[in-house]
Amino acid sequence: MCGIAGRFNFKTGAPVDSSLVHGMCELIAHRGPDGQGVWVDGPVGLGHRRLAIIDLSPGGRQPMRSGDAWVTFNGEIYNFVELRRELEGRGHQFRSRSDTEVLLAAYREYGVECVHKLRGMFAFAIWDAPQRRLFMARDRAGKKPLHYYIDRDGIAFASEPKAFLADADFEARPSLPALAEYMTYQYVPSPMSAFDGVSKLPPAHYLLVEDGAVSVHRYWKLSYARKRELSDDEACEALIEHLREAVRLRMISDVPLGAFLSGGVDSSLIVALMAEQTSRVKTFSIGFEEAEFDELPYARQVAERYGTDHCELIVRPDATEVIPKLVWHYNEPFADASAIPTYYVSQMTRQHVTVALNGDAGDENFGGYDRYLVNGATEQFDRLPPSVRRGVAAV
Repeated sequence: MCGIAGRFNFKTGAPVDSSLVHGMCELIAHRGPDGQGVWVDGPVGLGHRRLAIIDLSPGGRQPMRSGDAWVTFNGEIYNFVELRRELEGRGHQFRSRSDTEVLLAAYREYGVECVHKLRGMFAFAIWDAPQRRLFMARDRAGKKPLHYYIDRDGIAFASEPKAFLADADFEARPSLPALAEYMTYQYVPSPMSAFDGVSKLPPAHYLLVEDGAVSVHRYWKLSYARKRELSDDEACEALIEHLREAVRLRMISDVPLGAFLSGGVDSSLIVALMAEQTSRVKTFSIGFEEAEFDELPYARQVAERYGTDHCELIVRPDATEVIPKLVWHYNEPFADASAIPTYYVSQMTRQHVTVALNGDAGDENFGGYDRYLVNGATEQFDRLPPSVRRGVAAV
């Protein structure tokens, strides 16, 4: 991952202090250990912490310029090769092999509508000098974070809210409404954040700052309409093809990559599809001394089946050591019991590879948790007459 940060003093026009943007970037330096870049021009400042994955050359450094537009970008555009060919056909020329330059060219060609062309995970900010416009966007699923707050001078933004601590005028106060949401959902949903005055740009939204105003727009939403009539076999085959393509796109990398392997259906499927495309897959698993929590035997079966270069770690969790680090990196309350083991497997994995694929969201998308069984029962309950529901509820 990378980290982005910046300011636009659109209210006062006051020049941005480059040391402020440097300070914001330093507070999120863990997101990008491969370099830091800052660009400031009058009331605008953009910063970037780089984790180099595609095009490791200096040509991939950010903030990046194309014509009169500048970008700071966190994420990957998975269809950048196809999009680059399309843009070359429209006369655009490229100096690097990076997806960042393709993103910037797409904006120059299509304006804010470029978000409809992008397939990937992303959070970015583009400064359009001729239009005096700041354009920020976040991917459809919200994989990449983007926070912002508005003060008397203008707007500041960053991948993580801790970056705002670099501003001496920023007051880090808890948001009580966000605390109530956390108690309900076990996380703080966007556009709220745990900090008063700080907002998250929601997934599938973009933000514009122009003509002295800030506006937020939704550019995509999931459609639940019936789209295709398929048999079970046809649906399974189509799903596998989509997953195969998704894995292939995510394996485009100029740095070593691997996969988390728990031995469950989701991560095992990812590893199997990776093994179709390369003879050398590196997999990483963690186990526990308590047998009821240990899934290493299942992970080993998958690793042996696909001949992966497999690494294991037996975890003896030390919550007193790990929790302060998790608080710092999560930035706000998040009630996920897997946070500690995820930290340990990530720590081990980073010693070997830069990028790791995993099976996260498989259970969420396909109803894999037992708690989702309650949803069906709830739907049946909601069909009962109100008087019956009240009687059952009383019991």
